[in-house]
Amino acid sequence: MTQDEMKLAVAQAAVAYIQPKLSRDSIVGVGTGSTANFFIDELAKIKHLFEAAVASSEATAERLRGHGIDVYDMNSVDQMEVYVDGADEFDGRLNLIKGGGGALTREKIVAEVAKEFVCIVDETKKVDLLGAFPLPVEVIPMARSQVARRLVQLDCMPVYRDGFVTDNGNIILDLHGLEIEQPRELETEINNIVGVVTNGLFARRGADVVLMATPEGVETLTR
Repeated sequence: MTQDEMKLAVAQAAVAYIQPKLSRDSIVGVGTGSTANFFIDELAKIKHLFEAAVASSEATAERLRGHGIDVYDMNSVDQMEVYVDGADEFDGRLNLIKGGGGALTREKIVAEVAKEFVCIVDETKKVDLLGAFPLPVEVIPMARSQVARRLVQLDCMPVYRDGFVTDNGNIILDLHGLEIEQPRELETEINNIVGVVTNGLFARRGADVVLMATPEGVETLTR
């Protein structure tokens, strides 16, 4: 199977996984990225089974609406049945690095509200130790240099994502060369730096379920 074929397979598995949980008043949280796009296309086939979606980015909202799926503002939703999204890396405890596409803050907000977070990936995303993929940090623009200095003090190597602005109007610093042995602690430490909006570690609120595509089929991993 090619990587795109695996992404399609795991998207189809995700729709099959969430379908029994849905009712006419259900809200589905939808993430951002190439695997999430496959999921959106498959989700459209059962759009009659749920009320609406919440999108973690403007690009996702546009794709959902293109399929005729209503998209609600997060502030109008007080509960969400499930959130489905991809990841850039995940470990054996279902901690994640997300945010390669820059939507990490909105993704964290949606994940926090959802009853269940289902992560959809292919087997190339599984690692023993998080950090080979650069860890994104969303930063308020005026704090960029100050935050970068503080990150260097934490033995991180911040690189400014030149020319990129998040949907929230902020910038991204990508942290290279990490070996993250304590993801919950690092997530909190980075978030406590003044000027940081949030970072792409999803450890304090990791995935509940990971659906992982392999050439042999889709595996279901749980905490």
